[in-house]
Order: sequence, then structure tokens, then C-alpha cells
Amino acid sequence: MTESIRLSKRMTELGMCSRREADEFIEQGWVKVDGVVVNTLGSRVLPEQKITLERQATVFQAERATILMNKPVGYVSGPAEPGERPAWTLIKAETRFIGDKSGIVFLKKHMHNLAPAGRLDVDSSGLLVLTQDGRIAKKLMSDADVEREYVVQVEGFLSDEGMKQLNNGLSLDDERLKPTKVSWQSEDALRFVLRENRPRQIRRMCELVGLKVINIRRLRIGRVSLSDLPVGQWRYLRMEERF
Repeated sequence: MTESIRLSKRMTELGMCSRREADEFIEQGWVKVDGVVVNTLGSRVLPEQKITLERQATVFQAERATILMNKPVGYVSGPAEPGERPAWTLIKAETRFIGDKSGIVFLKKHMHNLAPAGRLDVDSSGLLVLTQDGRIAKKLMSDADVEREYVVQVEGFLSDEGMKQLNNGLSLDDERLKPTKVSWQSEDALRFVLRENRPRQIRRMCELVGLKVINIRRLRIGRVSLSDLPVGQWRYLRMEERF
């Protein structure tokens, strides 16, 4: 017999929204199950039942902002400890990229509940995504198919065997890493393409093959790239862009 599941959890599994958004949509009466409005939190559904959102919910989601930032070294991507500088403090009218072609008007409400969709270490720079959209946050933080591309400046000697290990032969914390694409970008810089995002993963991988990391810059997440976004500036994700 097929077991039922909480409606909010099922909505999240289907990528319709975040769990918090699901509860909000249910309370607002914006969720239908097999064509019938369900507005009671904790309601359960069967996997085969059809879940749809009312237009008000999709409009609500469309108004949620997603911001792309070229984070400088020295800023933390998530919650800051005393003395640390959070990246979101760089989001203001004067630091918005002049080449932003989204057509979105900068509003104070875009700063509410804006959270980083994934980590970028304080001593790393490059593309950081901050979003109000639970769907985007879930995709970037849990979808193994989303690539992340980095340029990593290193010091030290890397043998052919070391390169093979970087690509497909290392373990961290007694757990095998997923295959990684690593190649030389220049004489002292490597290009990494990862499909997972463990804490300080690149630095630890390099240490295991005898390399010292000088700096790390993230260039791309999925199909969205840093492109010509200057350091310390930001822009909105455009409607047609998809990770």
C-alpha cells in the first residue's frame, strides 16, 4: 500500500517551492490537490495525486529576487560572526552593475529573507548567488547536476599521477569524491569543475597532491557565469537565465 506524505514535503520534492513557501501557499489557499483547494497545514497526499498552484502563488514567486554577486575576498557568504563582513552588505544601489539588463527596479523588499544559495569561503572570490526564491535555493544546494567552475592559482609541482587523483581518485573524510574535471588553465592556475560543494573542498584536494592554493575564483554555477561582473558589484538574475 502506498504511504501518504505531507503536502508541503511533496511540493518541495517536486521542486515547486521551498518548504517554508509551501506552508505559506497552503495557508493562503493557493494550493490544489486533484483540483480541490487544500488550506490545512499538515495535510497529506499520495504520490500519484496532482498538485497545482494558483496564479497568486506563481506571481508571488516571480516577484522574488535572485542576485548574482562577484564576491571579494574577505566577505563571508552566510551568517557573519562578530568582526566578519557579510556579503549581503555590498548590495546597494551604488554597487549595482551598470550593465544589469534585467530591467528590475531595485527595491528594499528584495533584501528581506535574502539568503546565499551555497557557500563561497571568506578567502575565495567570484560568483555568489543570493536569493529569495526557495526553488533556486533548493536546486543549487541539493542538485548534483549543477556544475561549479573555478580558476585556482596554485604553487608547487603537480605530477601526472597527481592530476589523475584530482580528477578521479581522492577521498575526503573517508568518503569518495565524485569525479571532478581538472585541467591546466595557465602555468600556475588550474580549472576545476565540481558537481558537489563540500567545505573547503578544492583547498583540501590540492593539499592532498602537494599543491598550495594561492587564490580561488568561482566563474560559473550551472549555465550562469560571472562574465564581466566587476568585483564587489552585483546584478539581478534575468528572467530568461536558468542555472
